[in-house]
Amino acid sequence: MLTENIQIRDPFVLPCEGRYWLYGSTDKDIWKSDGVGFDAYTSQDLAHWDGPFPAFRPPADFWGQRNFWAPEVYAYNGAFYMFASFIGDGFMRGTAVLKAERPEGPFLPWSAGAVTPEDRMCLDGTLYIGGNGEPWMVFCHEWVQTGDGTICAMRLDCELKRAVSEPVTLFASSAANWSRKAYSPGNRIEGYVTDGPFMHRLKNGKLLLLWSCVGEKGYCLGYAVSDSGDLTGPWCQTESPLFSDDGGHGMIFRAYDERLLLTLHRPNATPNERAVFIEIEETNDGLKVI
Repeated sequence: MLTENIQIRDPFVLPCEGRYWLYGSTDKDIWKSDGVGFDAYTSQDLAHWDGPFPAFRPPADFWGQRNFWAPEVYAYNGAFYMFASFIGDGFMRGTAVLKAERPEGPFLPWSAGAVTPEDRMCLDGTLYIGGNGEPWMVFCHEWVQTGDGTICAMRLDCELKRAVSEPVTLFASSAANWSRKAYSPGNRIEGYVTDGPFMHRLKNGKLLLLWSCVGEKGYCLGYAVSDSGDLTGPWCQTESPLFSDDGGHGMIFRAYDERLLLTLHRPNATPNERAVFIEIEETNDGLKVI
């Protein structure tokens, strides 16, 4: 299967054992239908893929029922952990942790429900390991609840099962001069979006936080730089987005040929979303597209 044949949002790539594993929001209708699960694909060249493989299928008593969104998979302490977002009747949308012994799964529920705060609408949790080895979840407090979406962080226990600190707010969407208001017809609200955080540390030690919102040309992806080099910031937004052409929710990985690649989905309209791979390079101050 070729990349252009795979409908996928929120692509995430895990290089593992000489291959690339591609995960993402893979339900045909991720907005309204009950969640089916997450599929995975594997490749040696990022162009030709084997799959789909059923990486996660919810058990009958699983709390999440809809909006199976943005799975990210990490190798951690000898196993594989998936951070993914769900919503269910009686539950706020939030990011839960699933676990598997192999990158293809099957992934099974690991955390007791969502790890994000139960009284907040949250999504897109991503893993960050601090300099002292402490794991953190960085996530979005949704604009549909706050009006101005924020990026937040909280420490996790060493098993990645639960939060062990209160969430701290890193920054709001409106902090970026390229963020524009979005309108949600379903919720009948207008506000500033935060979406898809991902951490990347430059070779020179600077810490970046990639995130997406709505810009002048639609969905876009930019980043902020931590003035302290630490997760808690303060964070300074770039003057313009890194990618602004109706695509976003991206992450960075190092290919086996040493290229630094950004993957994101574009366009942003269902069912036409596809994974895109863009070569980037580090500068003294951040990132640029080659």
